[in-house]
Amino acid sequence: MTILLGLIITLVCMLGGFTAMGGHVWVIWQPWEYVIICGSALGTFVVANPMKTIKDSGKAAFEAFRNDTPTQEENIELLALLFFMMRELRDRSRAEMEMIIDAPQDAEVFKRSPTVTANEELTTFICDYFRLIIMGNARTHEIESLMDEEIETVRHDKLKAYHALVAVGDGLPALGIVAAVLGVVKAMGAIDQSPEILGHLIASALVGTFAGIFFSYAVVGPLATKVKIVREKKMRSYVIVKQSLLAFMNGAMPQVAIEHGRKAISAYERPTINEVESATMGGGAGNKQGQERKAA
Repeated sequence: MTILLGLIITLVCMLGGFTAMGGHVWVIWQPWEYVIICGSALGTFVVANPMKTIKDSGKAAFEAFRNDTPTQEENIELLALLFFMMRELRDRSRAEMEMIIDAPQDAEVFKRSPTVTANEELTTFICDYFRLIIMGNARTHEIESLMDEEIETVRHDKLKAYHALVAVGDGLPALGIVAAVLGVVKAMGAIDQSPEILGHLIASALVGTFAGIFFSYAVVGPLATKVKIVREKKMRSYVIVKQSLLAFMNGAMPQVAIEHGRKAISAYERPTINEVESATMGGGAGNKQGQERKAA
């Protein structure tokens, strides 16, 4: 919504100011100039990026329009999942834990966290490091180094769409000049026409320069920035998992370990301790399962 709102404000101010100066808005409507600029930009985008990045750029733009970042409820759900997994690790045998890790979609502990399970990459990240923990002989500093490397790799992949859009935004002003030059070439072909016709052709050509700069700095550039913000916020989930598991490996109790993860959340999005405790220690399904095991 903020992207649409920003574009509306930009267009209203730009067109309104142009009209107030005595300009005619209809002059700006030069569809073939836009076809040249946008088509060339799309072509260079396809040339410069593999198909996977092209598809991911569309997905990233959709996420940016939706502002699809983890909500406070989703962060609580992630912390609760980590808490229950840590507790299961202490209460269950290695064979039982391997069954959960090998098929998380069938495990009850994961079924209570649908937003986490829906993110296959994050689910795999969690299961992989719990698997390393149950294998034993895992040194905390080695796991931390491995996590850092994997998180950096994931971050690099997730920001490919951002860098692709930035490259397009940087090239749009030049493509606008190309469209303008073509318009001038057309105008020079009509040099024997009346000044009114020639002036119209030159004005149409200059629209290309305007459009290239506008699309670069008012559309594609801000969209790329929004993509980066959204993707980096989504990456915080991996840091939450990392901090929680490292604290657990260093001997912290599950409820203390997830506090390390909670502190990795931005202050204005961070759930309170009471909210996290109510999700983990409030007698949910996970606690019920633990009571049944102890009774057995």
